[in-house]
Amino acid sequence: MSYLSSLKPDMKTLPKDIIVGFSTGLFSIPEGMAYASLAGVHPVYGLYSGMVSTLVAALSTGTILMISTLTSAIALSTASALSMAGVDANANPNALFTITFLVGVTMFVAGLLRLGKLVSFVSNAVMTGFVLGASMLIIIGELGDFFGYDPTGANDFVEIINWFVNIGQWDLTTTMVGVSTIVMVVALKRFKKTEKMASIIALLVMSVVVFVLKLPVALVESIGTIPRSLPTPMLPGFSLIPQLALGSVSVAIVALVQGAGISTAYPNPDKSKSSQNRDFIGEGLGNLAGSFFQSMGTGGSLSRTSISGSGGAKSRWGGIFAALWLALIVLLFGPLAELVPLAVIAGLLFVIGYELISARLPSAILIHRVSLSSAAAMWVTFLSALFIPLQWTIFLGAGLSLLLYVWASSQNVKVHHLLKNEQGRFEEQDMPDVYPSNQATVVSMGGTDFFAEVPIVEEELPSKEGVQNAVVIFRVRGHESASSTGMKFVQRYTQELKQSGNLLMLTGVQPHVMDVLKRTEIMDLIGEENIFPVQAGYGASTDTALEAAQVWIDKQPDSQLAASDESTSDDQDQA
Repeated sequence: MSYLSSLKPDMKTLPKDIIVGFSTGLFSIPEGMAYASLAGVHPVYGLYSGMVSTLVAALSTGTILMISTLTSAIALSTASALSMAGVDANANPNALFTITFLVGVTMFVAGLLRLGKLVSFVSNAVMTGFVLGASMLIIIGELGDFFGYDPTGANDFVEIINWFVNIGQWDLTTTMVGVSTIVMVVALKRFKKTEKMASIIALLVMSVVVFVLKLPVALVESIGTIPRSLPTPMLPGFSLIPQLALGSVSVAIVALVQGAGISTAYPNPDKSKSSQNRDFIGEGLGNLAGSFFQSMGTGGSLSRTSISGSGGAKSRWGGIFAALWLALIVLLFGPLAELVPLAVIAGLLFVIGYELISARLPSAILIHRVSLSSAAAMWVTFLSALFIPLQWTIFLGAGLSLLLYVWASSQNVKVHHLLKNEQGRFEEQDMPDVYPSNQATVVSMGGTDFFAEVPIVEEELPSKEGVQNAVVIFRVRGHESASSTGMKFVQRYTQELKQSGNLLMLTGVQPHVMDVLKRTEIMDLIGEENIFPVQAGYGASTDTALEAAQVWIDKQPDSQLAASDESTSDDQDQA
């Protein structure tokens, strides 16, 4: 199905998309306000983040059901980026929209450069540690609103200690409102009919209770007004780009990695293939458009997409109507949001933080059981989130993912001696300590790159000391690419074999590797007759190489003399 076809509303499914869009848009009210509060900015920007950005992304992402909006991890990363830049977004809202603009640019460029596959290089261990750390930050960041006492400290760990030590300064009424919110949400989530709307019901009920009883707790109106209007156009602060550029890239990375799994969880209903690169472009366009309409940074939201997908959305119109419904609700009832208690929002975030942690615990347990190195990476990422700004945590996590990938790749290097059994099939056996003279030795090279792991490969290879008339056959069938390090090794190894009267052959050579050999003139050094391209049958090119190797060995004078000496010895034994 073409892109234009996916935009055409289906009259059979449109009513369902309208209803699901209403639920999703309504759900965006408590979550949007909560996440904006988490970032330390006015709640209205959380509401605005579900309008223009969500609408444009719904029109352009490759994953049809994706809802791109503000998430907890994006909010935390945004707060970290602002803090590191020394910018107060409440005093200068343009800074917030500048981050959104830069996030959009980063996403859009990443999509154009087809970097979608790169998100898979962020390991599960690192992502688990990051999510657990970010979830703890959600809870820590709301301690003040939940208990009526704002803890202080040099880092989040110190803030926890400060909060606990000053238990006597907690406000009882505020704490009871927060606890009641949690109890109500947990209770409502136990019933199927109210599970999806638990947050909305709790927000409405607790707000009414506080209003009717006139409880002395802080409300949203204490931090600003919410107008009964749609977001008006406002330019980002382009002069702040140098200050916010690096932090914005980290926000974009968090958003892209977080939304990467949505296409798998919610495949396109029309059976069309989704594209990670197309999702990047769509999310980027949403942020670029939203940055001019007072939106915070946005990205694929699994929670909002699950509300839409599990509710029965069948097309892009589910996301489109989610944005339109939210805009209409804010336009009609926006000022009522000022009456929402901050403790209620904090309670909702406590539940969200707990759910994120509990959802990742099975993965954390699995990581511990599978690999100590992965477990270490997970804990480093988790703990770093508590002590360093979150924007640096994602870069640290990306670096750890790269190290884990390199380590795992080095462990995948396999060097085997291939020998034919009685049935004429190749079998993998351990390498001999020394290459046998006057014989061909087939060395199977396994790994992730063409001899990129040279030191490990060389350690596994037999000794060449005192060897004559030997043919070493490197079987490289599985290697699609060639590195300069690998080419330099081949060049050196060929020269060393030649100097001692031996020969190197390559078999199972892929077309791209063959082109590299030609361009680097290594083919002339090895000899084109000693390089055998990959063939269809398993071991076919290796068989051809073995035949050629035997012909070469038979032509060597020392080999013929050795054969003559062996024949004479046999005659004497018979006599």
